[in-house]
Order: sequence, then structure tokens, then C-alpha cells
Amino acid sequence: MWQRMPDRSEPMTTETDNPIEDLCLAHGMRMTEQRRVIARVLSESADHPDVEELYRRASAVDPGISIATVYRTVRLFEDSGIIARHDFRDGRARYEQVPDEHHDHLIDVKSGRVIEFRDEEIERLQEAIARRLGFRLVDHRLELYAVPLGEDET
Repeated sequence: MWQRMPDRSEPMTTETDNPIEDLCLAHGMRMTEQRRVIARVLSESADHPDVEELYRRASAVDPGISIATVYRTVRLFEDSGIIARHDFRDGRARYEQVPDEHHDHLIDVKSGRVIEFRDEEIERLQEAIARRLGFRLVDHRLELYAVPLGEDET
């Protein structure tokens, strides 16, 4: 049975109340005030924002943040394994905190909304396919592109 992942708009409690900042500190990263703002914006995102949206949200908190700073910080967080990059076929790289547990994505091609879910049957099937083909699955990413029932793709 599949299950929808928890809504990320619910507050998460950590030492700093900012999970991405906590991960940065655990990686020994120096945290400037602008990095803290960007980390907080990412931590509080219930969606999968792109750099332009991160910049819009971060500059609303600190107007001194430049888009170049957002790009550099996102690259640093991604290279450190703190955030994951996704390409949901809309021409923009979008980001989320690396999840504690694996999940897949269903993308509504009409609205662009991304729904996170986990389905044990799909997980077992992927493992079985890899074994049948002579492999041990070490990682995967599943993205389903869909339209709401009752709507066509026009």
C-alpha cells in the first residue's frame, strides 16, 4: 500500500529549529548569516523550489542576498549532500533537503505540483527487477508525470 509522505510545512524541531543549518554545522561548514537565511528558507519549504524562487524568498528576509550568493550556497549544500537536485522536466533544477527516508515523486504536469509518496510494492518490484537482471539495486529515483483524473493533456 502506498503512503503519502508527511507535509513539510509542519515545523520540524532540531537543535537550531533549522534542519539544513544543523546538517551544515554537522559537516563543519562555516555558516554566514546569508547561508543561515538560505538554509532556513529551504528547511521551511513545503515545495521543491528552484534557485529563482529561493532567491525571491531569501531576499524577502534579507534584501542584501544576491542571486549569485543563492547559486553558490545551493551548489555548496548540494555538493555536501545536504540537499538533492531534481529535474522535473520543467527546465528548472529544483531542490529539497536530502530526505531521511527514500520517497518518490508524482508531478502534476498541469499545475507543476509535486507530491511525495512511498509505495512498498513499487520498492519490492524494483528490487526484484534488478535481481532478475543480475544486479543489486543501490539507489533509484522514480518520478511519475500525470494529469488529474478526468483531464486530458491538452
